[in-house]
Amino acid sequence: MKWFVVPFDELSPNDLYDLLELRTNVFVVEQNCPYPELDRKDQKAIHVFARDQNGEIVAVARIFEPGISYSEASIGRVCTSSAVRGSGAGIALMELCIREIEQRYGKCAIRISAQEYLKKFYSSFGFVQVSETYLEDDIPHIAMLRAE
Repeated sequence: MKWFVVPFDELSPNDLYDLLELRTNVFVVEQNCPYPELDRKDQKAIHVFARDQNGEIVAVARIFEPGISYSEASIGRVCTSSAVRGSGAGIALMELCIREIEQRYGKCAIRISAQEYLKKFYSSFGFVQVSETYLEDDIPHIAMLRAE
């Protein structure tokens, strides 16, 4: 896999289309959850993604500086294609996102809104649950925080 870290204004039209396609396939189609995928935050995000040997985007996330989504830096829209799940791509994606936040914004707290069933996954990166379960688009979520 080849990894990319790209601000919105530097995404090619094909990159943007491909990452939105993967997010829609995972969050809307696979999870059977109609919701507004386009939330006007992509323009403020740094997009982190990977392409496989065939050029297909197989992992995506977006990171935000403090003050955009939360008072802390944040990571969101984290997903991988079914083709790479279980391969370590999600781990590599999260490690890259955390490293990129630290390089861009220094050592700082990072907040995420995680699907509840992924609590153990995110805990492995130092995130701690800081909220009760809540529904976001009818899917149980929890707020998680990684201290600086």
